[in-house]
Amino acid sequence: MYYIVYGFLYVCSLLPLPVLYLLSDFFYAVVYYLIGYRKKVVMDNLAIAFPEKTMEERKRIAKNFYHNLIDSFIETVKLLSAPDAFFEKRFTGNWEVVDRYYDQHRSVQLILGHTFNWEWGNVQIVRKIRHTFLGVYMPISSRPLNRVFKKLRSRSGAVLLSAHHMTREFLPYRKALYCLGLVADQSPGHLKNARWFYFFNRKTAFTVGPAKGAITNDAVVVFASIERRKRGYYEVTFTVADEHPKAHVDENQLTKKFVQFLEATIRRSPDMWLWSHRRWKHEWKEGDKMGE
Repeated sequence: MYYIVYGFLYVCSLLPLPVLYLLSDFFYAVVYYLIGYRKKVVMDNLAIAFPEKTMEERKRIAKNFYHNLIDSFIETVKLLSAPDAFFEKRFTGNWEVVDRYYDQHRSVQLILGHTFNWEWGNVQIVRKIRHTFLGVYMPISSRPLNRVFKKLRSRSGAVLLSAHHMTREFLPYRKALYCLGLVADQSPGHLKNARWFYFFNRKTAFTVGPAKGAITNDAVVVFASIERRKRGYYEVTFTVADEHPKAHVDENQLTKKFVQFLEATIRRSPDMWLWSHRRWKHEWKEGDKMGE
């Protein structure tokens, strides 16, 4: 089954990007209007985040989000055959912010949210920095698709660490010069270890694992935000959050910094965030630990 899926997607990836975007427009109509994929989740999330906006304004964000979601999948398929030079002008960034720490013999912990198109960013950063890039990923339940996406995400030499076994798989690289990439806006799997922060004016559970890891290893903490300049062109901006977290902050302070950074990023470009995941599926209860 893997070879069938891979072969089909590879043939699709050979199509020129303008043709793929025509397919994206078609599938957007199918997904949004006919299937209504997670539309209720998306609209409920937008109502929580932007109560001040009208229903029409939230629908406009939702439609743009679905366009970006399908584009992101199409663009990810393009990774199967596109040469490295393809991304040179299509995914740019201030890579020197991260790369300069290599000469200082400092490892970096890179934290970002689910803003499109992080898959292209995963390819480009390996080419632009000298650190060993470690990318933490959540395995896909479909084994054939999981193999395809692992191949895509490691095509430029990224070392992939499973989120399920991250601590164990990270150990061999702990003393190397690494850049560890973490998408840290998922809803925590274990609420007893979570901390609650105000995110879009609502108490929201976040994992403090990324902050604890950065502090333990005294890795430079860098936040990343991705913006879409036009269709098929992205720019990532790296912002240093703390150069010496072990000396300066605890896990609550550092996580709060990220929560505020993430909200500001989303507010700038609300259609670029993954609204289809249930970010507010947990309700704060008396006794839950606040991070502020």
